[in-house]
Amino acid sequence: MHPFHLAFPVRDIEEARRFYVDVLGCGVGRSAERWIDFDFRGHQISAHLMPEACGAARAHEVDGDDVPVRHFGLVLEWNEWHAFAERLRERGTAFRIEPHIRFQGKVGEQATLFVLDPSGNAIEFKAFKDPSRLFARQL
Repeated sequence: MHPFHLAFPVRDIEEARRFYVDVLGCGVGRSAERWIDFDFRGHQISAHLMPEACGAARAHEVDGDDVPVRHFGLVLEWNEWHAFAERLRERGTAFRIEPHIRFQGKVGEQATLFVLDPSGNAIEFKAFKDPSRLFARQL
C-alpha cells in the first residue's frame, strides 16, 4: 500500500509537535517555521500553522456516537489497537469518543476511538477483528 499525504491546520506548531510526537508516537520529518511533517505510521501528515482555520468539527450520530464528520485516522491491527488505546488511557489522554466496539455482531464490527489534537482536529483509530471487512458493504 502506498502512503497517503494529508495537510491540516493547527494553531501552534510546537503544541502540535508535542501532541503528535509525545501522545500519538509520530516521528518528525521536514519542518519550517509555519509547517511540520509527521510520520503517521508510514503516512505523511503535515501540520500547517493557520489558527483561523481551526475549530470544532461538526458531528452526527453513528451507532450511538456523536462522530466528528471531518476527521482522519488509521486502521490498526486488532491487538495493536487495544494496546494503543490502553497506552492513551495510561497517559491520561482525553478521548472525544472513548475506546469501544461499534456495530457489535454485524459485518462492520470494529474497535474505534477518537481523540482531538490541541487545535481541534479529530483523529480516529480503528481496527477490525477481520481485516477483510474493512470495505464490507453491509454494516
